Amino acid sequence: MKANRNIVIYTLALLLAGTSAYGQATQRGKVDAWISNPDRSALLQKQANSLSFTNSDNGAPIIDVDATKKFQSIDGFGFTLTGGSATHIHQMPAAAQDALLKELFLTKDNGIGISYLRVSIAASDLSAEVFTYDDVPGDTALQHFSIGKEKADLIPVLKKILQLNPGIKILGSPWTAPAWMKTNNSFIGGSLKPEYYQAYARYFVKYINAMKAEGIHIDAITIQNEPLHGGNNPSMVMQWQEQAAFVKEALGPAFRKAKLKTKIILYDHNCDKPEYPMNILADKAAYPYIDGSAFHLYGGRISAMSTVHDAYPEKRLYFTEQWSDGKGSFAKELTGNTTRLTIGAIRNWSRNVLQWNLTSNSTLTPHTDKGGCGQCLGGVTIDGASVTRNSSYYVIGHASKFVAPGSVRIASNEPEHLDNVAFRTPAGKKVLVVVNNHPTEQQFQIRENGRLAAVTLGSYAVGTYVW
Repeated sequence: MKANRNIVIYTLALLLAGTSAYGQATQRGKVDAWISNPDRSALLQKQANSLSFTNSDNGAPIIDVDATKKFQSIDGFGFTLTGGSATHIHQMPAAAQDALLKELFLTKDNGIGISYLRVSIAASDLSAEVFTYDDVPGDTALQHFSIGKEKADLIPVLKKILQLNPGIKILGSPWTAPAWMKTNNSFIGGSLKPEYYQAYARYFVKYINAMKAEGIHIDAITIQNEPLHGGNNPSMVMQWQEQAAFVKEALGPAFRKAKLKTKIILYDHNCDKPEYPMNILADKAAYPYIDGSAFHLYGGRISAMSTVHDAYPEKRLYFTEQWSDGKGSFAKELTGNTTRLTIGAIRNWSRNVLQWNLTSNSTLTPHTDKGGCGQCLGGVTIDGASVTRNSSYYVIGHASKFVAPGSVRIASNEPEHLDNVAFRTPAGKKVLVVVNNHPTEQQFQIRENGRLAAVTLGSYAVGTYVW
């Protein structure tokens, strides 16, 4: 009798709350949509009317979403916070800065919820000047090591970001070792001398510990930004044989001795050389220290990431950089980068997607001389208190706002012209990002568990669908 009474009470409670089994099914049957159009007529705009799952098939192409088939976990979506980006933010009026950071790093209201950042270890080519953390020649003991220059802009901005999102993942990447450690004694090009492997490994350890002392956890590092490109300012060439030797002889043992949990990630360059990380992973002495490999897409095909995954499925993959062209087309970059990166990198096993870089100003400065990027457009352009949102803001926002860290990529097919990727979030929601890569408006259907929702998406538009 007591058991029956409990069942009756529970059933009445459900009815009074309006959450009967039918009500739950109806609620779950609604699909909310956010759309960006290449002509900017809608920009990450939530649609007024929800879509509904029904039993009706209208004959349009079908995107099947299957949450029972799971792939990699997602670490996050975001940008590189360069030194220049940090300066732009830090120089904003306080109220405007606060509003922008909330918009970028929270999801409520109009926020896009950036969940992953890359920072340069010392200067990048989007810094006002070239420097490393120890520019005293011959200081192998690193007695003059200091991250003091980062305390002007980068560290204060990072601390404010961490107050908003304490769980954000931060990846550090160096553009060069100190010039005195290199074969050409220059910030541009050259290679790391083997006699400085141990000192440079300690340099990484000191960096991670110095940032930790500021309350900033570095989740991972890449060993060298674009190690096959020696023409940037700053830059350093590191062939795969050199990177393998540095990892197994110096960096890996130094991290182990210091009991660091920071991940070591290989390569950090284009998809045209998947053999670079694969050759290092084939080295049994280097292999245990390596978390995975990182890629850019200025060369090669995004499918190269799957080539590495198929050879070493236990090692993780990351997509760490793709620029937006300050002279480029908003429409083409919105559609193209969402297709290649948000969809393409994730469908090829990446755990993140990062664009380059977070902010710019109207003159696309600062950048270094003799190799710095003079047309790299930020996710947002800052002019005093004014903010303009650029293509990469929406490329990242269409995923970061909805796909929380810990989400899992799930299976979805790709009908012609309807590039897409699907996720299941930790809260149990399904998220589908779709690009209509066709010159006309397209109708299609989302199908899950036999039920279908009818969708119309404009030409070259981006849609995020959540249920």
